[in-house]
Amino acid sequence: MLDIIPAILRVLRTVRPKYGCRRCTDGVIQAKVVPRLIESGMASTALVSHVVVSKFAWYLPLYRQVQILAGQGVHLDRATLAGWVKRTAWWLRSLYALQLRTIQAAPRLFCDETPMPVLDPGRHRPRICQFWAHAMDDRPWGGPSPPAVAYVFADGRGTAEIAGQLTGFSGILQVDGYAAYKALARDHGGAIQLAFCLAHARRKFVEVYKTTQSPFAREVIERLQAVYAIEAEIRGSSAEQRLATRGTRSAPLMEALRTRLTAMVGQLFSQSKLAEAINYALNHWEGLTLFLRDGRVEVDSNTVERSMRPIAMGRRNSLFSGSEGGAESWAILASLVNTAKLHELDPQAYLTDVLERIVSGRTKSHQLHELLAWNWKKARRHTPQAAA
Repeated sequence: MLDIIPAILRVLRTVRPKYGCRRCTDGVIQAKVVPRLIESGMASTALVSHVVVSKFAWYLPLYRQVQILAGQGVHLDRATLAGWVKRTAWWLRSLYALQLRTIQAAPRLFCDETPMPVLDPGRHRPRICQFWAHAMDDRPWGGPSPPAVAYVFADGRGTAEIAGQLTGFSGILQVDGYAAYKALARDHGGAIQLAFCLAHARRKFVEVYKTTQSPFAREVIERLQAVYAIEAEIRGSSAEQRLATRGTRSAPLMEALRTRLTAMVGQLFSQSKLAEAINYALNHWEGLTLFLRDGRVEVDSNTVERSMRPIAMGRRNSLFSGSEGGAESWAILASLVNTAKLHELDPQAYLTDVLERIVSGRTKSHQLHELLAWNWKKARRHTPQAAA
């Protein structure tokens, strides 16, 4: 039988005895205070980590956590938990910045954005800001980049925001057809190559089929389904093998699809939804077919879209962020715990250990790379105590 022992709250008592020596010159001596995550606070690192993980990994708002704790006989104010979250983000800011730099240094980057309402005092409604997600994942072709995501809070979703985040980036940017990415690529003079998302193009035909039952929309969906079936077969193969298979099997399918789209668009009313879907695909064709010329490229940007789900779930439960500082803390903590989840780690165990190492000073600033989720997991795998 699978059993469970419910979580319990306990009080840890630390005793630091004082010693005095009549013959010594040092007088009374007492053991030094161990550095704590919350200075002069009564919360252990494990408790604070539990609050953080519950909110940013499992989408449980702070007010619900307050109710749960009250049910266990511990009465805390929501502002107290918010202070813990803020302090935790302060300790982890450097590790988050390192993770973001590591992702942006990859030659192939996924990017997406989603709204984030922020409470704005004096207004009758929250101000709509943005979370940008930067992600990498080379597992589909056995490349060197491990799965990771970093969220960046920004006031808006314009070209200026993404350009400021990707200063110095060069390589392949896998995105949807949003205009800000196109402007970014133009401004970088060819240093950034856009790979567009085939799932976005397919989605437009799915919407047309759902509303009009168009036979042509169904045909396009089926043609794209054949391409995705090939991708499922070659997932996990090397970039060279993927490129070869795509060249012999996927390329003819995509070329035939392009011929059909070009022939059909001239027969339609230009303002129809089907014509819009066709024009979107044809206008983005170069980026939609980049996967046929580079075995590292995915057919869509679902890698980063999946990483947006935790933000959407948290936003749905919390409704908004209380301030810009709270949104920045959200970005920092969600980046770390959700990357831990991508590596199938227990985010509670990971975050507790990382915080204890940073707060105690056992891990110095030049050793922060050891605490990135993929390096932490590798070290634990090779540590006898962890294995035991």
